[in-house]
This record gives sequence, C-alpha cells and structure tokens, in this order.
Amino acid sequence: MSESAISAEFTRAPALRDVVELTKPVTWFPPMWAFMCGVVSSGVSIADNWMFLVAGIALTGPIVCGTSQVINDWCDRYVDAINEPDRPIPSGRVPGRWPVRIALMGAALSLAVAAFLGLWVFVATIVALFCGWAYSSAPFRFKKSGWIGPLVCALSYEGLSWFTGAAVMLGGLPSTTVLLILLLYSLGAHGIMTLNDFKAVEGDRATGLRSLPVTMGVRGAALFACAVMAIAQFAVIALLLWNNLMLSAAIVGLFCAVQIGLMARLVRNPAKLAPWYNATGVSLYVFGMLAAALGLGGYI
Repeated sequence: MSESAISAEFTRAPALRDVVELTKPVTWFPPMWAFMCGVVSSGVSIADNWMFLVAGIALTGPIVCGTSQVINDWCDRYVDAINEPDRPIPSGRVPGRWPVRIALMGAALSLAVAAFLGLWVFVATIVALFCGWAYSSAPFRFKKSGWIGPLVCALSYEGLSWFTGAAVMLGGLPSTTVLLILLLYSLGAHGIMTLNDFKAVEGDRATGLRSLPVTMGVRGAALFACAVMAIAQFAVIALLLWNNLMLSAAIVGLFCAVQIGLMARLVRNPAKLAPWYNATGVSLYVFGMLAAALGLGGYI
C-alpha cells in the first residue's frame, strides 16, 4: 500500500451511522434481555444499583455484542462482497482496516467497563470476547460447525449475559440454582440458533459451513432444534418445582406447552416457517426466561 493510500485510509474515518450499522443494533436485544433476567434473578434492589444496571446493559448489548458483530463482518467480508455487497465493509462505507480498529477499541472498552463492574463480570467478559473472536476468525472459526457454532452463540447471548446481570447486582457469584437455570436456557438456545441457520442453507452449503440444516437436512435440524428447546425447558420446570417456585414453574410450563403446539406446525415446512416461529415460539421461550428469573428473585 502506498504512502498516500495509507494516509487516505487513516484520514477517511467512517460515518457514525455506518459504524452503528456495522454493530447490528437488532442483535443487541437478546443479550440485553438475558442480562435483565440475571438482574431480576439476583433479587437485589434495582433502584439502589441503577448505575451498575445501566453500565451492564451497555456492556452486554452495544459494546460486547456490537464488537462481536464487527468481528464477524470483518471475517466474512469476502463472502459478503459477493452475497451482500451493500453492507458497510464490502461497500467501502467502513473502509480499509477501520473494522479491525473498531473491534479492538470495542474490546478494550468492554474490558474497561467490565473491570469497573467487578471481578466475575470481568471474567465473563473475557470469555464473551474470546467467543466473539473465535466464532468468526481462524484458527477456531467455530461458526463452521453446526454443533459448536450455535452452542458458542447461545452460551454468549444467554448464559454469559444472564450471569453478568446477576453478578453485577450481587457483586459475586450467583446461586447454584441460578447457574443451573441459566445454563439450561443457554443449552436450549442452541435450538434457536439452529433455526437462524435455515435462512442461509444454500449459502452455507456453497461456502463449506456445516450448519445443522446442511448436515442433518432441514426437517432433521428442525426436529432437533425443537427437541433441544423443549427438553431444556422441561428441566427448568423441574428445577423450579424442586425449589418450590410453583408459579414460575406453571408459567414456564404454559409457555412451553404453547411452543410445542407451534413446533408441530414449524416442522411441516421449517425453511418457510422458521421466521414465523422466531416471532412466536422464541418470544415465548424468552418470556419463560423472565418468568423463571422472577421466581428466582422472589418477585413471584
């Protein structure tokens, strides 16, 4: 690269709107929701800890999740140049190595905010950042596996975010019951992540990504995703009952029963109905997370 090209790359900073688009704000909601479930499950007063609450929401949503999206788009820039050339990186709206700088700045900011929020939040953030980098980039590139990739996403989006919310409020480790329930919901979310792969079956097959819809077939992957989501919730219900959280267990059970009815329709045409199920069944799944958290926190 010539000296003039290097100079142009450094002086031509991307527009703020293009940087925000690169971080995909629509993806911030799941980890922010899981963080709030963690906050509620702690049973600690929100009013007395509002500053930590705001910092934690920013950490799990726009900072860590946003950073992970930048990393993913940078690693997929050559594929996006063919399939989605209008995206910020292939279109040149975020030029040169600006995505790398943005990702590094996001990682540094993540660690700084996490350090302010406590040791366990800092540890969880390190794990989340590792997952974000390893999911998309060599030598790990977990996204190439239909088993490991969705699991890494599910643990990051649901488990680590829930853990962070509880740890922020408690200033330490959550209870064993909270840890078990957030782990179960994370494992169940593997099914949600698998459903997201239905929209790109042909592209995944062409680029060598071994998503479950590619390796198991669309119907087989749909049945597996439904089974994973349902079994995880059955285990959550059992754990809630074991802890005498009857109302929470009943609410989660009701949501799960409705989901099973929706799943019966989904598996008839998974490729077509996956977006519909994401808007219906997955919404019930995450509302069940909140119901479980409310019980754990002593609110119901």
